[in-house]
Amino acid sequence: MAEVSAEARIEAPAEKVWAQLTDWSAYGEWNATHTSFPGGGPAALEVGGTFQENMKLMGFPAEVEWTIEELEPARVLAIRGKGPMAVTVATRYTLTPAGDGAGATTVRIDGEFTGAAVSLMAGKLKDSATAALNESLRKLAGLVT
Repeated sequence: MAEVSAEARIEAPAEKVWAQLTDWSAYGEWNATHTSFPGGGPAALEVGGTFQENMKLMGFPAEVEWTIEELEPARVLAIRGKGPMAVTVATRYTLTPAGDGAGATTVRIDGEFTGAAVSLMAGKLKDSATAALNESLRKLAGLVT
């Protein structure tokens, strides 16, 4: 298993960050691993909802079939998917208002990769995925601030 995470303070309220995070038509503007949604983003943003995403991980194309596992608007979006070579991928976005009255939000992205293929390249995958998460947070902040 490989676990990755990244966190950033974004100078915007959680609702504004959430709106950008769940704007599927603009997802590729900030998500560094995203290439397309073959069938569009999730039809309904609800637990149990599914969607397909084409991604690029470590320079390789990957298609993931996602299921929404946890949803708390403007707070948490957790998805789990099946990727190539029997790899399971999980991503959890957590938004926490900064609490200092400045209207800022701490955004954390946690990712997890499991499967036989992961153990062969765990170190490289962690480095690549962590860099992608940090780049994604930087781009997301740029769109909402």
